[in-house]
Amino acid sequence: MAVPAAAMLALGLWGLDRGGAWRDEAVTLQVARRSVPQIWRLLHGVDAVHGLYYLLMHAVLTVRPAGGVADEVVLRLPSVGAAAATAGLVAALGTRLDRPRVGLWAGLLYAITPLAGHYAQEARSYALVAAGAAAATLWLTKAMGGRSWWPYAAVVAVTCLLHELAVLLLLAHAVTLALARAPRRVWGRWAAASGGALLLMAPLALVSRRQAGQVAWLPVPGVGTAERLLREFTGRTDGVFWVYVGLVAVASTAGRRSELVRVALPLTVVPPLTLMAVSQVRPMYDDRYVLYALAGAPLLAAAGADRLLRSLPRAGPRAGPRAGTLVGILAITLAFAHELPLHRQDRTPAHRPDNLAAVSALAARELGPGDPVVFLPSIGRRSALAYPKGFRRVRDVALKASGPASGTLYGREVAAPVLRRRLAALDRLWVVAEPYALRTPWYPRNPTERLKLITVTEEFVPREPRREFSRGGVTLRLYVRRPPQSRPPTGSPVPTGSPASPPVPPRPASW
Repeated sequence: MAVPAAAMLALGLWGLDRGGAWRDEAVTLQVARRSVPQIWRLLHGVDAVHGLYYLLMHAVLTVRPAGGVADEVVLRLPSVGAAAATAGLVAALGTRLDRPRVGLWAGLLYAITPLAGHYAQEARSYALVAAGAAAATLWLTKAMGGRSWWPYAAVVAVTCLLHELAVLLLLAHAVTLALARAPRRVWGRWAAASGGALLLMAPLALVSRRQAGQVAWLPVPGVGTAERLLREFTGRTDGVFWVYVGLVAVASTAGRRSELVRVALPLTVVPPLTLMAVSQVRPMYDDRYVLYALAGAPLLAAAGADRLLRSLPRAGPRAGPRAGTLVGILAITLAFAHELPLHRQDRTPAHRPDNLAAVSALAARELGPGDPVVFLPSIGRRSALAYPKGFRRVRDVALKASGPASGTLYGREVAAPVLRRRLAALDRLWVVAEPYALRTPWYPRNPTERLKLITVTEEFVPREPRREFSRGGVTLRLYVRRPPQSRPPTGSPVPTGSPASPPVPPRPASW
């Protein structure tokens, strides 16, 4: 357990200070800085599914050590620790279900998987959920052998409270029990433990159901989604992918005869396929929601490698266990070297959709005291919330109440008539815009957002191109009011009915 955990810890810490937070991490950053009552108020309206995680990150920032470490780095550290724990737990599962070298190989395979490294460096809950799922699976195997079921119930409950879609783990465990032909008493105790965990998460499920609009942007998954996830779980490059899949296939041929296959195969397959199936009716699938299923893939690959090695005439008892173990470690090292460019790329700020620290730094350089600013749409305010230093001197024209004061993520804005009066008094205006807001046929439903868009595009014109900047996936542009003779002959009133064409919804901070 120690060697895979140390390897994952080293990979997680490598390049952890890659720069500023991207949009989802920025939500963690700004919410963790709020007081507990403010976080609790927020969860009644949005992001209840991340409530426990936000409270944990608030505690992390409260007890952070001195030394000037950036907040985003501090908030990524729990994910690094959780990923290291997951690698160790995968190793423990392999050792318990098969033999020590299978556990060692499986833990190391988990550690070098680019997907595991990616979420080890994210200030979001997914690495913690993966650790919880691996721990719950380990306790399942112990409880099936006669140990207490209470630790299993407790770990499952905490894991589901960190992210409720981890509940699909219970389906995987039910398949494991079925494949093992567990006796009725084991089924009864598992049902009692699972039922207790479900009862604890029921209030969260009820609240988050009302907030399901947060994932309305998710598409219906298709065959390409499954293929991509298979690559993410096994290997993005062909050289690693086909070997990995071959080893998994070798292990899977053992079927119900192998205790490891009975545990690892359902863990790998059942949660992703179930969520994909449900998402055909109600889309809610994203790869990160089933990151915890990754733990089963290296177990299968390691078991397949061990089975192949034992089938070789010169790899029997005479060769000794150390030689076989070293061969496996060498193969894993070569696989890591083959995918090393992917790890390096993932540790660059450009690999995330945006960099809000860069946006704030740009605003600090270009905006002067009292400069009027409009965020188009309002979610663009996330850069100012996560990194307020660059926006402290400006005047947010549309803001009515800040996020913490209003119990929202991005604050509440004034009504359209009030904003119209404020904008009418301005001759120049800075716009912080999401890429789609000014370059695509975006038509927002919210009247205030529509007024911002119409006013900016019809009553103002961009100043010379040198006053437009793009940083971190966000455009900062200076506008000046059009001369009267160049304005449209008739004004465009703010629409009050349904849009003429379907709006393109912006992607919010998602589950």
